[in-house]
Order: sequence, then structure tokens, then C-alpha cells
Amino acid sequence: MAAMFPGGMPGGMPAPEPKDVDNGKMMDLLDKIDKQDSYAKNEAASFPMTNLFIGDSRLGCKSDADEQLILHISFQEFVKVHSLKFTEFNNGMDPELNPTKIHIYVNRENLGFEDCEDVDPTQSLELTAADLKEDAEAILLKFVKFQRVKSITLFIEDNAGGEVTALGGLKIYGRPVANTNMKDFKKQG
Repeated sequence: MAAMFPGGMPGGMPAPEPKDVDNGKMMDLLDKIDKQDSYAKNEAASFPMTNLFIGDSRLGCKSDADEQLILHISFQEFVKVHSLKFTEFNNGMDPELNPTKIHIYVNRENLGFEDCEDVDPTQSLELTAADLKEDAEAILLKFVKFQRVKSITLFIEDNAGGEVTALGGLKIYGRPVANTNMKDFKKQG
């Protein structure tokens, strides 16, 4: 609008500033996570999923009974997910606990372990120890498949040979889907 009316709106009114401008830049979506609707299955009670978002890889999240783990992350609004950054548990002190195979599902609610084996994932990842290092780049996703995400489910199927799986941190990068709120428009005339 400012380009159309360089001095503001006709009548001397300044042009309204749009909320949540989609400038194309990716951001950490931590503030967009709906913590109430997010959960994990087969997590160890002393290492819950919430530890993944603290920023201390010594706390992290561990599976409980075996190496498999389901992490379901809900968002407060629709987002576009660009990439994921996984960090190894406890700075890599136990490399056999690192996840190696992760399946990602978009907008699937209440997936159980049997469901994960029956449903095709949106994308699958094979992780190496280098992918999990603190200074490693985030893993790019097939962005076209992650355009309107309300929830993302990560099924950690396998690890590097340990009894359980451990993950030190998780960052989800993307941006909110631009919304037009019709209530923001004022009737003219």
C-alpha cells in the first residue's frame, strides 16, 4: 500500500502496517508449538519430550522400553516447515543412542507404532552422526509437502545400536502460513 500511496493513505492517514508479514525468511517455530497438544509415546519419564526444546543436550529425550519413539508436535496455527535440526544427546557421549532412521508424518493425529508401519510417511530421513552434531546444518525437507502443517509426527524407528534412543535437541524451522483476517477490513462507503 505504501508504494501505491507514498505519503500514506488518501486523506493523510498512514498506511496500516500488516501483521505477520511473510518476508520469506525461515524462523525457529518454537513459539508456534502448541505444548498442550504435543506428546510423545514410549518416552522415558526422566527424559521427556519437553526437554528437546530447552537447549541443553544433556537433558534431552530418551525412549523407554526400546529404541522406537514417537514425537507428535502440534502448532498453534498452520505453518510451513522448511527444515529440522536434530542434536545428539549429551554431546555425543553415547553415539549408539543416536537416531538413524526417522519417518515424518504431516497432519496425522494419534499415530501409534502399528500405524506408523502401515501408513506411508510424508518423508523419511536417514541420519548420520555428523547430521546430529551441534554445528551441523538443519536437514532440508521436501518443502512442497510441508506447506500447510498443523502437526508433525516424528517416528524414530531405529538407532545406531543402543537399547534405547536418545535425542539432545530438536529445532523446527519454517514460517507461519500468511492468513487474511477479514475482520481487519473496514466497510467502505
